[in-house]
Amino acid sequence: MKKNIGLMILPALVMPLSAGNRAWAADPSELGAGEPPAPSGERPTGFRGKLHDWNVVVGAGAVYGPKFEGSKDFEVMPVPFVSASFFNDRVHVGPTGLLIDIYKVENFKISARGGMEFGRDEDDADHLEGLGDIDSGAKVGGVISYELGPIELSAGVDKIIGGSDGVTGTFGAEYSHMVGHFIFSAGASATWADKNYMKSYFGVTPLQSARSGLDVYDAGAGFKRIDLTASVTYLASEHWFVRGQAELGILTGDARNSPVVQKDTQPSVMMFVGYKF
Repeated sequence: MKKNIGLMILPALVMPLSAGNRAWAADPSELGAGEPPAPSGERPTGFRGKLHDWNVVVGAGAVYGPKFEGSKDFEVMPVPFVSASFFNDRVHVGPTGLLIDIYKVENFKISARGGMEFGRDEDDADHLEGLGDIDSGAKVGGVISYELGPIELSAGVDKIIGGSDGVTGTFGAEYSHMVGHFIFSAGASATWADKNYMKSYFGVTPLQSARSGLDVYDAGAGFKRIDLTASVTYLASEHWFVRGQAELGILTGDARNSPVVQKDTQPSVMMFVGYKF
């Protein structure tokens, strides 16, 4: 079954942020967390009031990006999303899974998280034929973050249970600034992966080589990717927002040199429309 490229790309772009100093953060699942109150000052009641209390956001969009990590071919995929926050914004559920803030003091925060690694199918592209499928797996990990005014620094690690059985670590920084009804954001991150992950996604065994025609390749642990992102969010009203985002991924190290990779620069573009209750 073909994997959803939108859901594969989205986790790399989502950076849950505090709603206190950085209202209307860059993550679609956080948009609306710090919006001004309605002009009437009245809180919604009933079921709608509960959705408001939970910071529920629903929306949909599309992603134009590579068919797989390292592909030279691109495709457009629809990406629906639903997110919510509970217990004074300490528990977040969204497109990337579950995030729980377990410790927070001033601008420093430690969070636990869980989600899915969506794997890869050999029928995603002709170039992958003969490599076999990489199964989906559960992903559990944690992240620490620190806010310096409009800048957030973060470092996270995730263990994949099933699929590649790998470990990945991501280190990043993001800047956000609000001007009128617009939020401008930019970020950079680097992703490290262990040998299990690299072998699954970028290695080629003798058997895979015989089936695919690609050269045998032994991929080792190391930094596999650098990502640069920029986004603009327009707050159309108290509830509606529109967000556009562009990303440039640059494969590095053993990932870049892998015969699985056709192109080491991986651009993508997203557009979302959302509604915050």
